[in-house]
Amino acid sequence: MTRSRTILITGCSSGIGAHCSRALKADGWTVFATARQASDIAALRADGLSAHYLDYREPESISALVRTVLDETGGMLDALYNNGAYSLPGAVEDLPIGGLREQFDTNFFGWHELTQHLVPVMRKQGHGRIVHCSSILGLVPMKWRGAYVASKFALEGLMLVQRMELEGSGIHVSLIEPGPIATRFTYNALKQFEKHIDVENSVHRDEYRRLIARLSGGGTKSRFKLGPDAVYAVLKDALENPRPRPHYLVTRPAKITNFARRFLSARALYRMLASQS
Repeated sequence: MTRSRTILITGCSSGIGAHCSRALKADGWTVFATARQASDIAALRADGLSAHYLDYREPESISALVRTVLDETGGMLDALYNNGAYSLPGAVEDLPIGGLREQFDTNFFGWHELTQHLVPVMRKQGHGRIVHCSSILGLVPMKWRGAYVASKFALEGLMLVQRMELEGSGIHVSLIEPGPIATRFTYNALKQFEKHIDVENSVHRDEYRRLIARLSGGGTKSRFKLGPDAVYAVLKDALENPRPRPHYLVTRPAKITNFARRFLSARALYRMLASQS
């Protein structure tokens, strides 16, 4: 009997992670899914997934997760999909250091630590796929998203270097850069904004009120916003293609923005992006 391929996916409470974990299970993968809330873990287990607690900000939860997964697989793992992340909106001048540190602990340092635990496992077995759910904002900036943009720019740089360093090892690294995807991402961003940004004492107070209204309504409305299944389509290629791409752009806005990044002058590009913020 052929061994079922194994994958660890983070951030599976909703949205992209929830959809991809269930879709991969339906496609025959053994999926280890993570979430932070007990109710989300229970829901994943009810659907037949091996679900576990993980908070990227807690190193002990990362090491405990790795031990549990490897115990269940006999010390092997075919793929890792780093997905769990959030955004802290706000003008750069208003970002408290504590909030920025939390953003990086979750979106960057935690991803690196989990990946670092699993690279030796994949080296030993001679193969592996590491996929990171980055963002088009890992390639271009946008106003009011400085903390998130910084974390994704850092992720892109670090993991592209690792991709080059793993060349020839049998381990492939890919980055997915979605544009607008229909998830609860904007609602979670609003919670972080309310937690960290002092609206009333900011020179950006009026703009923040418009931002709050937009986030409360689910973010920017766009006919080009796609469902998590669009991300799953490229994730499958990153996991199964013998020569996976380093970058997978999802949605028309992301592809148009990347095209503009390559062919517009920097001045024209930033003016265009500022008008869309």
